[in-house]
Amino acid sequence: MESVIKVSMSVCPFVKSNSTQALRQLSRSTGGLASRARQCPYMSNAIHAQELQVEQQQQQQKQQKQQERSYSQASKPRRASVSRSTTTTPGSTFNSSPYQFRNENLIDPKLQFQSNETPFDFQGFLNNDLNKKRSDKSYRYFNNINRLANEFPKAHRTNETDKVTVWCSNDYLGMGKNEYTLNEMKRVLDKYGSGAGGTRNIAGHNSHAIKLESELAALHKHEAALVFSSCFVANDAVLSLFGQKIKDLVIFSDELNHASMIQGIRNSRAQKHIFKHNDLVDLETKLSQYPKSVPKLIAFESVYSMCGSISPIEKICDLAEKYGAITFLDEVHAVGMYGPHGAGVAEHLDFEAQLKSGIEHPKDLKTVMSRVDMVTGTLGKAYGCVGGYVTGKANMIDWFRSYAPGFIFTTTLPPAIMAGAAASIRYQRATLKDRIAQQKNTRYVKNNLIDLGLPVIPNPSHIVPVLVGNAQDAKRASDLLLDKHDIYVQAINFPTVPIGEERLRITPTPGHGKEISNHLIESINSVFNELNLNRINDWSAKGGLCGVGQENSEIDHIWTDKQLSLNDNDLNPNVFEPIISPIGVSSGVTA
Repeated sequence: MESVIKVSMSVCPFVKSNSTQALRQLSRSTGGLASRARQCPYMSNAIHAQELQVEQQQQQQKQQKQQERSYSQASKPRRASVSRSTTTTPGSTFNSSPYQFRNENLIDPKLQFQSNETPFDFQGFLNNDLNKKRSDKSYRYFNNINRLANEFPKAHRTNETDKVTVWCSNDYLGMGKNEYTLNEMKRVLDKYGSGAGGTRNIAGHNSHAIKLESELAALHKHEAALVFSSCFVANDAVLSLFGQKIKDLVIFSDELNHASMIQGIRNSRAQKHIFKHNDLVDLETKLSQYPKSVPKLIAFESVYSMCGSISPIEKICDLAEKYGAITFLDEVHAVGMYGPHGAGVAEHLDFEAQLKSGIEHPKDLKTVMSRVDMVTGTLGKAYGCVGGYVTGKANMIDWFRSYAPGFIFTTTLPPAIMAGAAASIRYQRATLKDRIAQQKNTRYVKNNLIDLGLPVIPNPSHIVPVLVGNAQDAKRASDLLLDKHDIYVQAINFPTVPIGEERLRITPTPGHGKEISNHLIESINSVFNELNLNRINDWSAKGGLCGVGQENSEIDHIWTDKQLSLNDNDLNPNVFEPIISPIGVSSGVTA
């Protein structure tokens, strides 16, 4: 109000020509200020409009009273009818429609006032925001990369003869070209077509959805599973539902959690605490602020994809049990990659017992997988398809199915996609060689880059992040690798990583053998020389960053040498083509 008065005093000639005291006295006199207002071309229109509105309201009230006196009892109900005349009548709003509408609710032209205001400049706002991205070098450029199924990790650019080697795909095991998966997808595609037909509730629930969810539940040795269109949707839907439905819920989230989890926590509207990355002391300090009776949820990932760190899952479960919290574990970058059957890091932590038991639950052991309340994962990375999912207790999964808008109102995955994902899961459950080959290739690349003094961010996982340190240099390095060396590695910048921690993110697959790995290593070394980028010693002189150039930065790989010496014959025979009973939860039927 104060700002309006100030503007009025600077614009209105009447206000400018009178003192504050004179205006105050004029307002106290009967009709004084009102009579002056009628002399103003703007205020007179407003007063006239207000008087018209009052007059119309009075007439409506009068008509209503007359109608009430005309009837002594309620009239018989009549069916409503709509004229289908195609002729145009006076006052019609839509001339082309067979249904006629009255314009009674349109604003009276007499009430429309001229204004000197200008509309909001949407185009200017958008251009300014985009220019900010360009100026801080975080603007995203997408390269035209077409992966070749029969030649992967080869791909072609715009011209099919212009081929490059892909070094940053999340198809970690090359399952996007796996013959077993492709044959099943082709079979189902020919039989059932390309589309899903709708949401699961309307037309999209079928045997392929039931089979896939049964495979996922068996993979994680949980009671049930539910498939979403992506894991971003799954994380958002699940976390937001908890906060919206459970009063006083408090969510504890790792500071490096994925954007999908951050979005879900934001949409939950629950109280939240962000704990330092993988910091158990900080997490416990925050948990201890609340009585055990307060509902709590701890949200974290197993493998953090941009730095390659791995969370202390077992110790987080200890804290959850101590303080009465449930655990939400995102295994997106771990499913297919860890554990004897590809169930993720939670399975890997009980490797020997899980390897021995195969598809069954290990006897006389409370496993880490069984301690985690819910696991979310993706079908679009190590499994080479698309989609996301959540696993957990049957009643929890049924609750998601019944209440989560992100599941209920989204068109489901097509049958061929779900069939391919199920086939991929079955293949990797009975295959150790791909995971082992990927880990060996990762070690080879990491060790050789480090030997050349190249700044690999230390971590125990399959991710090879090479620190650059600013967005412009990261983009230049990526472009140089692509244009000069025929290597595709995308630059990673803000907001995916913090400003000043920009990097190249390399992800070897089983198909990245020594020959093409040597070409990558030599090319990165050449690019760092050409652009004069910081190496390990340079970062060390600056105090280090992200573990590069810092003391005690060596980390043991999660895959041990003993585990890497295994082969498919070491698997339990029960994992080869097992018969998995359908679960009824996702159909709303008791299993």
